[in-house]
Amino acid sequence: MSQTTKAPPGAGAVEWLDDRLGLGTMSKKLIRKVFPDHWSFMLGEIALWSFVVLLLTGTFLTLWFEPGMAEVEYEGSYAPLRGLEMSEAYASTLDISLDVRGGLLMRQMHHWSAMLFIGAMYVHLLRTFFTGAFRKPRELNWVIGTLLLLLGTLEGFTGYSLPDDLLSGTGLRIAEGIIRSTPVVGTYLSFFIFGGEFPGDDFVPRFYIVHVLLIPGLLLALIVAHLLLLVYNKHTQWPGPGHTEKNVVGYPLLPVYAAKAGGFFFMVFGVTALMGALMQINPVWKYGPYNPAEVTAGSQPDWYMGFTEGLLRIFPPWETELFGFTVSWNVFLPAALTPMVMFIVITMYPFIEQWITGDKREHHLLQRPRNAPTRTALMAALITFYGLLWIGGGNDIFALLFDVSLNWITRVLRVAVFVGPVIAFIVTKRICLGLQRADREKVVHGYETGIIMRSPTGEYTERHAPVSAEEAWRLTEHERPTVLEVDGQVDEHGVVNPASRRLRVRARLSRFMYGDDIQKPTGQEIEEAHSNGHDGHGEAGHRAVEDAEHDQLEHRS
Repeated sequence: MSQTTKAPPGAGAVEWLDDRLGLGTMSKKLIRKVFPDHWSFMLGEIALWSFVVLLLTGTFLTLWFEPGMAEVEYEGSYAPLRGLEMSEAYASTLDISLDVRGGLLMRQMHHWSAMLFIGAMYVHLLRTFFTGAFRKPRELNWVIGTLLLLLGTLEGFTGYSLPDDLLSGTGLRIAEGIIRSTPVVGTYLSFFIFGGEFPGDDFVPRFYIVHVLLIPGLLLALIVAHLLLLVYNKHTQWPGPGHTEKNVVGYPLLPVYAAKAGGFFFMVFGVTALMGALMQINPVWKYGPYNPAEVTAGSQPDWYMGFTEGLLRIFPPWETELFGFTVSWNVFLPAALTPMVMFIVITMYPFIEQWITGDKREHHLLQRPRNAPTRTALMAALITFYGLLWIGGGNDIFALLFDVSLNWITRVLRVAVFVGPVIAFIVTKRICLGLQRADREKVVHGYETGIIMRSPTGEYTERHAPVSAEEAWRLTEHERPTVLEVDGQVDEHGVVNPASRRLRVRARLSRFMYGDDIQKPTGQEIEEAHSNGHDGHGEAGHRAVEDAEHDQLEHRS
């Protein structure tokens, strides 16, 4: 007599859902998804888990924070401010910090995780840029990433403004001035955002809704889209033997990657908790309530707003009177237009590079930064520009610390923001070209052993040893860039091609991108070097170079 196996509890409900939603098939594919293993891929995870910490700590803070502008008399435990008139927002922030059990820890964890969230997104964006991970088919994910960075910055600024203390009010006053500097519509935008003349009575409730509902919802939606595209397009990987454009070498989601990601979350949470417990940040009780007639001495914004502050401080005092109205170019150009242009250019960069190179193939292998010297140098120039603006944002602090003239620092920075990025571009590109040349020499002649040999004629030479097949593959896996050449500007009848001007522009930009690159050696060059008696060439290295070229040809086809 056969014995029937009893179905576990809930199996019917699971089967019912699977029949209608296909969860079983979807889960099976997701569980088998392979992710490559490299430390640089964790930069994005730091941003993800920091966002989770933000949600957890922010939920706690919403239970105690009072988003109101009504004037109340402070009666809390902080004696220096007791009896002072202040807004409900500031009073509740003081209560959270000094009277609610665990409130200060949650506040500081929330603030530090916001810093970490934006910082991790910046570094993750740099990693993506330097390695070419934004190329097809990941252009859309790059755009989503830049939008996440923009929204994260706005989220941080709105949260920074909610306590209504003197420091945050000073920053909010600067933001209101930037909004007002917009020609024609600036005043209307300011009245719409603040509900009337600054500071008004509505900005804290409005910013609160934006901070806890609108922007977090957009961030969550974009993060989900970002992760879904990551799974759909498959993860990029570093080149190496066995790594091709058509596979992914790594570990499955379950159990390996899920366990590592879960452990990494607790590491991020633990570090953030330690920072919140041991490192003071934004002590609002020291600043007092916001008063438009007062400014905190030595006030500085959070680090991610430092470049805007620097632009404002070093820009010349340009203003224009038009039809009885004053246009403040010294505010609009540096603080409104320049960040907007920078954001648009960075967002559109994958499409700009694709147009210059004409490369519309899929890329799943990452590039070493040295193998894209112009792109690497461009980002180095942008980092230099950004760093100099940071210094400009704290010019008063630098003047005080180093006992130098504030005006002198400002004048030097006005020149340095133009000269510094150019120098950084040239130096970075030369370094990358030097590293390319060194890689080529290593493949052709082998690596230096430090063994000095003397020939019968008395000549001293250093002995070279051949590189391994794996090392030769790693040094030669990248493609040979080709500079776009323009021909056929006129047809056989002498009629000018309407697209010739656009092609000439593309050709110049292509020469700018690739014209100085050091080409990797061919298999024939290695054979010739080997036949000439060099020690650094072996059959394994030759085969590695030929295999790398064969894989690239297959990818092109």
